[in-house]
Amino acid sequence: MRAPENHLARPVRNVSLQLSSTPRGARLARLLATEQLRTWGLPAHPAELIVGELAANAVTHGRVSGRDFRLLLYVVGDTLRIEVTDTRGDRLPCPQHSADDAESGRGLLLVEALADRWGVVPGPPPLKTVWAEVGSGPTG
Repeated sequence: MRAPENHLARPVRNVSLQLSSTPRGARLARLLATEQLRTWGLPAHPAELIVGELAANAVTHGRVSGRDFRLLLYVVGDTLRIEVTDTRGDRLPCPQHSADDAESGRGLLLVEALADRWGVVPGPPPLKTVWAEVGSGPTG
């Protein structure tokens, strides 16, 4: 019989990046997150999609000219937490069902489908953080 794994013995891994609130910054967030997960030996899916959606939302709905957004990734035990913080705390996200032919508007529905949990933390003003958690494991 194997002894239970000690989750406290696993290192806490994290990275924080500040990126421009532009489409290029959102693309860079996804690329850098994917590379960081590879470096940590974690699967990119579904985290890369979640990062892409949260970053795109930050630059589309949370953008204030001249202010960046922050991407934070960290792993504790078997959980990867993704946080995207922007400077529009007055605009809280909510999933919306779009028309079938709409080209946008499904991002949070995708996050909701892919993440184990997700939510929004307001403040301190003018900030808000949208977060999502997914179970992680070594690539196989």
